[in-house]
Amino acid sequence: MPTLYALKPAFQARLRPLADRLAGAGVTANQITLLAAALSIATGLVVVALAGYPLVFLLMPVVLFVRMALNAIDGMLAREHAQASKLGMYLNELCDVVSDLALILAFATLFPAWGVVAFAIAAMLVEFAGVLGVAAGSGRNYAGPFGKSDRALALGVIAFLIACGLWVDAIAPFVFPVLATLSVVTAINRIRGGLRAGGT
Repeated sequence: MPTLYALKPAFQARLRPLADRLAGAGVTANQITLLAAALSIATGLVVVALAGYPLVFLLMPVVLFVRMALNAIDGMLAREHAQASKLGMYLNELCDVVSDLALILAFATLFPAWGVVAFAIAAMLVEFAGVLGVAAGSGRNYAGPFGKSDRALALGVIAFLIACGLWVDAIAPFVFPVLATLSVVTAINRIRGGLRAGGT
């Protein structure tokens, strides 16, 4: 199913010169991975601490975009500059999940907590279902409709509307349950894709 992940090659092409310069300066993929996680955790904590000030939510779309850029850069450093490692694989997957949790759970300050938590759990299931494709022999699965890039866009839009005072409170109870449902569908699609590719 369609997903914003399809735009990743064009996004990477824009960032490749920066990735090349970072590699030349001795920056490693693992350092970028850890930086993205630290930035996400710090942003989540700041938003929680200052949730009473809607403008703090403007941090979210900015950080979500920067995080996506850092994720693309660490991948290019690993693949194109001989920095791939088993440690890097673990860091990449675990830091992605930690970053997601830090940014998603911050929204529980304004939205019903059960819906936000459900979305956070579903997002983890999506990534878990994707990475299990490697163990199943079918490769990392990025099927949609609601992968990491799509989650970032949705959260960025919600945060921007909150910061600008344009959010409609009446739909607040439904938003994160809908995002959780889309994530569950995505996890199922990834599992099905892995089973088809694996011939089982």
